[in-house]
Amino acid sequence: MEEKKALFFERVEEVVSSALLDEIAAVPGLTLERVQGCEAMSPAELAERMREADLLILSRTPKAPDELADNPGRLKYICYLHGTMRKVIGLPIIRSGIKVTNWGDSSGTGLAESSLTLLMAVLKDLPKRILAVRKGEGRGIQSVGWSLAGLRVGVYGFGFAGRQFVKRLIPFDSVIRVYDPYAEGIPEPCIRVSSLKELMETSQALVIHAGWTPETEGSVSREMLAMLPDHGVVINTARGAIIDQPALFDELKAGRLRAGLDVLWPDDLPPDHEARQWENLIWTCHEFMGKPWPGEEKEVALRRSRVHLDNIRAFVAGKPLSFEIDEKRYSLMT
Repeated sequence: MEEKKALFFERVEEVVSSALLDEIAAVPGLTLERVQGCEAMSPAELAERMREADLLILSRTPKAPDELADNPGRLKYICYLHGTMRKVIGLPIIRSGIKVTNWGDSSGTGLAESSLTLLMAVLKDLPKRILAVRKGEGRGIQSVGWSLAGLRVGVYGFGFAGRQFVKRLIPFDSVIRVYDPYAEGIPEPCIRVSSLKELMETSQALVIHAGWTPETEGSVSREMLAMLPDHGVVINTARGAIIDQPALFDELKAGRLRAGLDVLWPDDLPPDHEARQWENLIWTCHEFMGKPWPGEEKEVALRRSRVHLDNIRAFVAGKPLSFEIDEKRYSLMT
């Protein structure tokens, strides 16, 4: 079998697991070269270097020049180490014969766990209870919605993370409705609904796992939020821009709704913003996934990189790839 060449473009300020790169370098039949100084390369210079490889391993930068679509040289496969790729891989490359994969379902588990944690914490009014205890109070708080059992949960978006979330929620006997016009195979006992409006009208808690696209941006609007009942819950670990944030903040400030948000739009709040003090809001600053226990960094890094390693080994062996990105999937990605 002919040796295949892989290039990984390193940047000074970017950290990619050395354990992952070591595992890639050890794949039989593959030679890995780590390219430094890509920040100083022009698009033409980048394209010329990239044409030398059978396989590119790309992180958040540099951007693969679109001209590779018409003249790929040896290049047959780009393994992208993250999820969202629009700033790094353009549509012309997706439309070309170059295969492209991303991290697939590897982030779904963490996002699903984050959503379930936020849902339970908000439903039980944990911020309010914690603040009351710190003030020397704490008794007499009665949360509306005492259990996940029977809770009407609307799931907006049924991709990898949405599926993992529903899988974890089903044992709690919630009434689960799903809205995703592109998803196939909605499992029992979930109920598929035909519109976001129907989802909002029938839910006590909304859990967002949709991608951020022109279609979904701002789709959870003021009008949609008004359809949730008093004390309704909004959970978002997807992208902040899917929600009309001023409208949600108006609902939270008025005390009508409760929310658990890992993401905002924009991504931060000023240090003195009043929302930081609201007892009906949990904001986890888009850092809810955590880090490994000390001593388990390598093990966790390789577990998170399973999809990439499996695909690279499959490519070298001439086998099919998992989570290959086509134009439809690309159009639905955040």
